[in-house]
Amino acid sequence: MLGLTAREAEERAAQGLSNEQVDSSTRTVEEIIKSNVFTYFNLIFTVLAVLLIVVGSFKDLTFMLVVFANTAIGIAQEIKSKKTLDNLKLLKMPKAHVFRDGKEVERPVEELVLDDVIVLRAGSQIPADAIVVDGSVQVNEALITGESDEITKTADSQLLSGSFVVSGTCAAKLTAVGRNSYISKLTIEATKDKHGEQSEMIKSLDKLVKVVGIIIIPVGLILLTQQYFILEDGFRHSVTSMVAAILGMIPEGLYMTASIAMVVSAMRLARQDVLVQNMRCIETLARVNVLCVDKTGTITENEMKVAQMQRIYDGLTDDELSRLIGDLAFAQNPDNITMAAMQAYFTERSGRATLSVCGFSSKYKYCGASYEDGNFVLGAPEFVLREAFSQYEEEITKVSEQGYRVLAFARTEDVPDGQPLTGRTRLLGLVYLTNPIRKSARETFAYFAENGVEVKVISGDNPVTVSNVAMEAGIENADRYIDARQLVTERAVYEAVERYTVFGRVTPEQKRMFVKALKKQGKIVGMTGDGVNDILALRDADCSIAMASGSEAASNAAQLVLMDSDFSKMPSVVAEGRRVVNNIEKTASLFLTKNIFSLLLALFSIVNVLSYPLTPSQLTLITMFTIGAPSFVLSLEPNHDKITGTFFGKVFKMATPAGLTTFVSVSSLVIFGKVFDVDPDCISTACTILVGLVGFMILGKVAKPTNSFHVGLIAVMLLGMAYCFFFQKSFFGINQISTQAMMLLVVFLIATEGLFRYVYKFTSLCGRILDRGGKSRKTKEKKHRKKIKISWQ
Repeated sequence: MLGLTAREAEERAAQGLSNEQVDSSTRTVEEIIKSNVFTYFNLIFTVLAVLLIVVGSFKDLTFMLVVFANTAIGIAQEIKSKKTLDNLKLLKMPKAHVFRDGKEVERPVEELVLDDVIVLRAGSQIPADAIVVDGSVQVNEALITGESDEITKTADSQLLSGSFVVSGTCAAKLTAVGRNSYISKLTIEATKDKHGEQSEMIKSLDKLVKVVGIIIIPVGLILLTQQYFILEDGFRHSVTSMVAAILGMIPEGLYMTASIAMVVSAMRLARQDVLVQNMRCIETLARVNVLCVDKTGTITENEMKVAQMQRIYDGLTDDELSRLIGDLAFAQNPDNITMAAMQAYFTERSGRATLSVCGFSSKYKYCGASYEDGNFVLGAPEFVLREAFSQYEEEITKVSEQGYRVLAFARTEDVPDGQPLTGRTRLLGLVYLTNPIRKSARETFAYFAENGVEVKVISGDNPVTVSNVAMEAGIENADRYIDARQLVTERAVYEAVERYTVFGRVTPEQKRMFVKALKKQGKIVGMTGDGVNDILALRDADCSIAMASGSEAASNAAQLVLMDSDFSKMPSVVAEGRRVVNNIEKTASLFLTKNIFSLLLALFSIVNVLSYPLTPSQLTLITMFTIGAPSFVLSLEPNHDKITGTFFGKVFKMATPAGLTTFVSVSSLVIFGKVFDVDPDCISTACTILVGLVGFMILGKVAKPTNSFHVGLIAVMLLGMAYCFFFQKSFFGINQISTQAMMLLVVFLIATEGLFRYVYKFTSLCGRILDRGGKSRKTKEKKHRKKIKISWQ
């Protein structure tokens, strides 16, 4: 096979006929800058800044420093994350075997060009549209057509990019590359509607941003109109008050803090050789409560060894049987660990000429070859022997209970073609393989058990074998196993995933059914895999994890890729996700407290026809030291607590009492100041001090548990705010306050501490009542499901 010359390949690449991919797991630098600069709130901030400049209130422009800092930090972090992930992705970038100048060489798929001749083997994802020129393969086009059948492709057959090779080997000529390939056209069409796919946390933040974005416009216009036309405060004061109210209602740093926390997590995981291909999976994995794993490569090492061979048919000697198995093994590609182990053990061959070869079928669990003296197959005893399996079942079960994987070698009347065997078969011998347990398996699965993550073992092996291996690895309830061939209906699958832990003899389509059934039961499902037979399930799982040592197609389908194929990294990956979600919940409650308080105070000012008591520079000072800087620090600290409840539910649980308390205190201070005829500038400064100190009280509540780091953080923020109060007064609009204002401030500070405790207790009590109502509803739903099961039975 000659293929193209290096010069011909260069000419085609220069003409734009290379296999450049249309999508990327990371955005371009230009896209990152645009997404951080051109935002809705940045537009609002710009408009507010222009208004302040028009009225000459330059000192109130301090909030723009925070806006510039937020934007710059966001851009810098995302670009740094992009570089880290792109460097790691280069290690995982799919490679293709291509003929150049008559030699087979390995090249990145993006360097392929039109008319290149490539070699495809089992586990390869087809990188561009092609036509088979030599050999034959079985292809699964499920990712393209939705059909999971294995289709045999021979000379002149069309191959669609995006599908993957299940078995066999062929040489194929590329007929369409890059944007002209079938998968690229689908990708371009699919990504038009794909950008809305986000995690629960980001969805919640998006909803908050949209609601706030709608509210601030009418509230701001009403405040401006009221203060200018009714209160006659003057245009300058009316604008600054309106700007302060709107600034208080905007969660300006929340979205950026969440995004930075995500990209920092991706970078941390990259340092552990974990490639994040979809940011949303960091949060999703932290919420996973069911993890589906395969036996091989996950519980066990990614290698197999032949322990022994047992001759069954007396018409052969051990040496003759060994050579027959060696012939079949030699005819197969060592594209999986089982066949690699067979070729390493059965080294002697008879030298017979092979008429045809059938690669391993993941659906029908066998491989085979035809010779002049007959047809031979090797595979799972149940699939190879079929009706005759019961004759050997007791013996095979005993061996399986010892943790061995058993393969049956038999002569058959059928010519093996990857379809179900129907003719008579004669069992010639059994091969026993062993798969050592990973050293870290017990510790890893113990972590999941302690953290409430249920493990389901889904394997194509004998269920007895898998169960014994799972028990040895310390997986809870591993003695509950079932042969998946018994599960022929969706109802049976639905019931089985609730009752059993170990599933054997599972087909690729059934893996997908298990994932869907678990999701229907309200579970958040994580799926690990490394082979082409795992791809369909990986696609449907909430979070998918692939081993880089497995098939290229599985790695491309997964959201997370363990580059060193070390499953013991999973606890640290889950912990990273929990750190992100728990910390963002903390910081979100700080931002939301300010939003609730500011909205209520703005409405209070409108209803009572009062001037908004705070200025933009005062609000910037409060936000900087009680929310902005602390939230950034808190979002990056360790936090491995189990995630419970919904994102918004937990955030509002803390933010609501804090926001209400701040509003009641400040609005009361404004009313009392008006009653006692205290100067408005004094009341404004007193409100700033009150909001700031209440903010630190709330920060102390959020920054739990109390430790030296959190105490130090609050102390530094207090000192920073005190410095600004005493040495940067004019910059932040701080005025000298009168004795009356000081006395009112002290009274309300004392009252606020008690008010916060009682409001927090009251809202917590309401929350518990709602939780009980939710639990009772869940109990009723469970009873209803049980009734449905009984009716099924």
